[in-house]
Amino acid sequence: MAEPELQLVARRIRSFPDFPAPGVLFRDISPLLKDPASFRASICLLARHLRTAHGGRIDYIAGLDSRGFLFGPSLAQELGLGCVLIRKRGKLPGPTVWASYSLEYGKAELEIQRDALEPGQKVVVVDDLLATGGTMRAACELLGRLQAEVLECVSLVELTSLGGREKLAPVPFFSLLQYE
Repeated sequence: MAEPELQLVARRIRSFPDFPAPGVLFRDISPLLKDPASFRASICLLARHLRTAHGGRIDYIAGLDSRGFLFGPSLAQELGLGCVLIRKRGKLPGPTVWASYSLEYGKAELEIQRDALEPGQKVVVVDDLLATGGTMRAACELLGRLQAEVLECVSLVELTSLGGREKLAPVPFFSLLQYE
């Protein structure tokens, strides 16, 4: 990986202890989004990884609600692909498929439009951060219901101590930055 670009990205992630609850160390991507060079570096690094790992086999990037919407379209544009949206339930018009998943504090639901993908199309799922893996796992389930093939899930940040990567198996996972 291009070390100067990765360092540029890492310098723009800041930490807030005890947010949103005591004992949680929140990783904030806001400074990265404010800095065009850092944001561009993050997109270039993710695109470089995907080109190396999958060549021209990817059909679409799927961005997860909501911060995956910041990275998904830019990554898709960099790769010359389209982007499909996976949203919180009740936010998309037309026929949808949905999946429920568990959060640390309750349950949530994601949905995708039924006609977003054709069977057999190859997709990469992107979000800003992987924590416990519940949201990405639900996204993979939804894409499977549409008979799409999930090639990989990617994120900018991974919180390794929460074990989200394991929840995604056997789907490969890649992150630019890992924190305990």
